[in-house]
Amino acid sequence: MDNKNDNRRDDIFSNAVRAGKRTYFFDVKATKGDDYYLTITESKKRFSDDGKFSFEKHKLFLYKEDFEKFADGLKGAIDFIQEEKGVYEGYKPNDEEITSTEESTIKSEIPSETSSETSFDDISFEDLGSN
Repeated sequence: MDNKNDNRRDDIFSNAVRAGKRTYFFDVKATKGDDYYLTITESKKRFSDDGKFSFEKHKLFLYKEDFEKFADGLKGAIDFIQEEKGVYEGYKPNDEEITSTEESTIKSEIPSETSSETSFDDISFEDLGSN
């Protein structure tokens, strides 16, 4: 079996966008049939009372046959919000895009799906933010 094809299931393309306390990951992956699909993952750090933290993740799988309808639905919802509530004045397109170096750092900080907690000793005070 060709190892090159086995590795195709890894990320083909990845883009991370930091948006406030959340990070969104847009990852293109390949199916066994060598077709591409998109996963959109929202990741947010949550702290428990005992000082441990975990990453709450929500993942959406989007297949190419649904791209147009999904984009139309998303655009319609965004247009509605902007018409009803106005455009967020602090928004600048691509203002929050993360470079590939920053993305690697972010991804390395996120525990794997099976290990979602880290001990209190592993948290720096910078991670806690200031309120």
